[in-house]
Amino acid sequence: MILGRSYLDKEDEELMKLVQRKDSKAFEVIYDRYSGRMVNYFYKMLWQDEEKAQDFMHDLFTKLIEKPQHFDVRKNFKTWFFSVAHNMCKNEYRKQGVRSEVHGSVEKDIPGQSGKETLKAIDESNFNQELQLALNELDEVKKTTFLMRYNDEMSIKEISEIMECSEGTVKSRLFYTLKILNQRLKAFDGLIVWILIAFSKLLN
Repeated sequence: MILGRSYLDKEDEELMKLVQRKDSKAFEVIYDRYSGRMVNYFYKMLWQDEEKAQDFMHDLFTKLIEKPQHFDVRKNFKTWFFSVAHNMCKNEYRKQGVRSEVHGSVEKDIPGQSGKETLKAIDESNFNQELQLALNELDEVKKTTFLMRYNDEMSIKEISEIMECSEGTVKSRLFYTLKILNQRLKAFDGLIVWILIAFSKLLN
């Protein structure tokens, strides 16, 4: 089915007005815009479980199609949709009895090298893997805040609305999360500078 430009050009909130009127084309556009993002969000939040991420994404859209009237079209759709997803994750954490160390403490030994040899021995994939392990060791609030800002590129304001806290609280959580990551990834020497530079904009 080819969707007309009139649908593709509409804002999320306009599409949701149509979804609430049982317009299937409008729902298709919303699905195309957000399904990939939500799978990625659930994958990051739910312990890199691809099957669970897919299941949660489908459950999320099932909620949307069954009760679209729960969305207030006067509000921002993205913020509301991520709020629903965030609450689904919190419910899953409670269900699984998850605490700060989901997978237990996992440490990897870095070869006994120093300086340039150490940096050469550490590639980007290893760094990313260690970063993910470090994120998994954070409490749910810090991890969620970090991923919404970094992975989903949300504004401080959007995160504060989703997590129902002040913008100052969001900035504080990001600041302390960066300090924790800096400590956790200190074995990577110069590479940790990258994370500090990359995320310095988070507090602006």
